[in-house]
Amino acid sequence: MRIPKSRAARAITAAVAVTLIATGCSSERDSDNKSDGEKDTFVFAGAGDPGSLDPALASDGETFRVTRQAFEALLEHESGGSELVGGLAEKWSSNDKGTVWTFDLRKGVKFHDGEAFNAAAVCANYDHWFNWTGTYQSSAVSYYWQTIMGGFAKNEDKETPEANYKSCTAKDENTAVIEVKKPSANLPGGFSLNALAIHSPKAIEAYKKQDASAKGDAITYPEYSQKAGTVAGTGPYKITKWNKGNKEVSLERFDDYWGDKAKVKNLVFRTIDTEEGRRQALQAGDIDGYDLVAPADVKTLEDQGYVVPTRGVFNLFYVGMSQQANPALKKKEVRQAIAHSIDRENLVKTQLPEGGKVADQFMPDTVEGYSKDVKQYPYDTAEAKKLLKKAGQEKLKVDFCYPTEVTRPYMPAPQDLFELMKDDLEKSGITVTPKAMKWAPDYLDATESGSCDLHMLGWTGDFNDGFNFIGTWFAGYDKQWGFKDKKVFDAVNAGSKLGNHDERVAAYTKANEVIMDYLPGVPVSSSPPAIAFAKNVNPPNVSPLTQEVFSEASFK
Repeated sequence: MRIPKSRAARAITAAVAVTLIATGCSSERDSDNKSDGEKDTFVFAGAGDPGSLDPALASDGETFRVTRQAFEALLEHESGGSELVGGLAEKWSSNDKGTVWTFDLRKGVKFHDGEAFNAAAVCANYDHWFNWTGTYQSSAVSYYWQTIMGGFAKNEDKETPEANYKSCTAKDENTAVIEVKKPSANLPGGFSLNALAIHSPKAIEAYKKQDASAKGDAITYPEYSQKAGTVAGTGPYKITKWNKGNKEVSLERFDDYWGDKAKVKNLVFRTIDTEEGRRQALQAGDIDGYDLVAPADVKTLEDQGYVVPTRGVFNLFYVGMSQQANPALKKKEVRQAIAHSIDRENLVKTQLPEGGKVADQFMPDTVEGYSKDVKQYPYDTAEAKKLLKKAGQEKLKVDFCYPTEVTRPYMPAPQDLFELMKDDLEKSGITVTPKAMKWAPDYLDATESGSCDLHMLGWTGDFNDGFNFIGTWFAGYDKQWGFKDKKVFDAVNAGSKLGNHDERVAAYTKANEVIMDYLPGVPVSSSPPAIAFAKNVNPPNVSPLTQEVFSEASFK
């Protein structure tokens, strides 16, 4: 999900220009509550606007926070955890090679537009995505389809990956069979992505009449994805309104939902872009909950009686290095010196919430494939200076890019993190030139194109497979890093080709050791982002994947 992950990031930035404002708008909310005092509207504040009401066109967490309440995938994750469980499919299985996946579907499921859910509907969705043309083939629009299933029936760009998707067959009304050409580490996890959630075939026919367009890097999404009324999923809520002026998306309980009905009738997602603004809105009673609580606010809110659960650790924050932008970074000793210069323990202690961990590889220790034997780079200014001298770079100069107007689960206060790391690097004799950039689109474009010597980014996992982390960055050449090392690429891809679970995990473990020996960047930390709720709220189970299901929430 989770964006802010170089190539994935462009999808949110190109879609909609985000001008975030904190709005009260309590009058509309109050009018939705019952006159007898029983609340029937739950208002939750996120840090940014959704980019689309069609999750297939998205790759960012703020969009999926909204669409996850209305759309369901074949598989889901257990409430509050990372284990795969049945979604629209009650059971699933694959052949020994991992190329044929059979899904036993739930019966009696309806879409929001009244259409029946069945195997034909599943295949209508997968074939729809596979046959996308034009701007839909842009990685900015179809990032997750391309990540999980490769390209399309007819690729229109030579850089588009070869399609791995082969076919979808409705074996009978309640059995769908999806076939891929080669086994993939992204399956079955990819079947749980909200980007691959199932839409009503009737709605898909309406979608086909509208097109996305592009002008340079700017993407204009199709009209249906920018207003409520056309999209139709099977989830516990249906989307009824998107008031862009008020920065609010409204949803209403779907009474024909196949599972447990939503406990609160109306659900509103509101954008408030600052940590302080979200906290003040909660304390004022304007909202019932918010995400990405500033670490310094957690204890204060708890002492005041608010409910502040902390998610499990399932993300990674890192400093990226672009060998394309600065040739000095091609020298391993220089990259090692930078790693030794950063006091990661101090960053975790002073900037992250309780439970944050120093990272020593490009995945958290909660992901299968984590290695206990990677090369270590402890904070050591003297060692950093020796390495720079050995590399002939005692007067190393670097541009260090950092983002503004953003808060991420793995990066609670970007400027504060930057300032501390800048001081650390300068203690080793490295001259740092700050490059502050607006998050969208400037910063994400700059990091994706590899134009920053150093930059800060991170990732929240989509599902529990090591390739979802290391494969995102190091499966092949990526401008963000600007290096070509066959040993690294081969090690990362080795696990993705293995169908046996234990063999795949062993391959990821080895890949982490190879990556950290090469050291393309510096993994800094993993953190448990906090989420806050009003005193009168029974919150939903909080998810390490940031996949909260708000139909679980209720008022006391």
